[in-house]
Amino acid sequence: MYKVKLLNKISEEGLKYFNDQYNIDMDAENEDVVLVRSAPMHEYPFGDNLKAIARAGAGVNNIPLDKASEKGIVVFNTPGANANAVKELTLCALFLSSRKLLEGYEWINEQTGDVAKIAEKGKNQFVGPEIDGKKLGVFGLGAIGVNVANAATKLGMEVYGYDPYMSVSAAWGMSKWVNNAQTIDNLFSQSDYITLHAPSNKETKGIINKETIASMKDGVVILNFARGDLVVSEDIVEAVASGKVSKYVTDFADEVLLNKRNIIVFPHLGASTPESEDNCAKMAVKQVKDYIENGNIVNSVNFPAVSEPRKSKYRICIIHKNVPNMLARFATMLAEENLNIENMVNKAKGDYAYTLIDTNDDLVESIEKEIEGMDQVINVRVLK
Repeated sequence: MYKVKLLNKISEEGLKYFNDQYNIDMDAENEDVVLVRSAPMHEYPFGDNLKAIARAGAGVNNIPLDKASEKGIVVFNTPGANANAVKELTLCALFLSSRKLLEGYEWINEQTGDVAKIAEKGKNQFVGPEIDGKKLGVFGLGAIGVNVANAATKLGMEVYGYDPYMSVSAAWGMSKWVNNAQTIDNLFSQSDYITLHAPSNKETKGIINKETIASMKDGVVILNFARGDLVVSEDIVEAVASGKVSKYVTDFADEVLLNKRNIIVFPHLGASTPESEDNCAKMAVKQVKDYIENGNIVNSVNFPAVSEPRKSKYRICIIHKNVPNMLARFATMLAEENLNIENMVNKAKGDYAYTLIDTNDDLVESIEKEIEGMDQVINVRVLK
């Protein structure tokens, strides 16, 4: 029986994919699996039994990846499961940032008397441009960015995209009408609207700052539905106040941004749809089950993707450091035990590697401990 601990409420549509091998409990101890959405885990105690953490969502800023990797705990996310929800909110923000709809709504609700007459007389103060024919720059072309870019072309926008790490699958899904910006400078300098859909890392953190804003068109609109720290809040407030940036719309609350004219802040609503929550939960549970039961890793943020069909009697799953000669050592140890290898797969990601070894020969009871005792090996599981 595997213990599954929930740190947040997880959609039942996903949890029902667990079978009777799994016990789901928000108060579980010595758990094998953790399912989480936004709960902070940087101070979370990782028990010896913990094998996997699944984030029902794309971002993993709330999970200490280095700590998890050191202990051989595989961290999964669910890229693309909430893509449509975030795409729709981004499109909503495009219109809100152009047509002054929120300002008009607030103004008319403050009026008294013949409001129909007042509305006709005062509506000119809420004139805003159409997005048709305008240039949209999409920074980050993962599942969400591609969806936004494709939708914007259908709305008549001239769309430019930039992502030096774009995946093959994302490229296949992108419309031929999306232009390659070539460089981030080109993207920023020519766009009327800029929408951010990149992860937060060393290269992207603070990418919208005083210097990059200065290179943009006067009156540019910036939308941030990716991560709050991609934008330097103090710099964007200054740029909006000066009129350099006409509107800033973000899904990430920051007290610096609140109650500022032409800054619209949402309370992290990007994935807040029942469809998105269901999709994220389903993907998270399926990925965890495949890892626990078959040793396969799909959509891990800290270990390499390795997915092989189970055809043998035993599967040995080894998480280890990415150093030379490990495969030869594994093969030698198995040969010494007179065990034949039916299939061996090894992949690396950064400092860590993952090896699957399939065999039909009966394993001696000590083999798991022998491999785990090898230098540079972090943990081992034998699946039957």
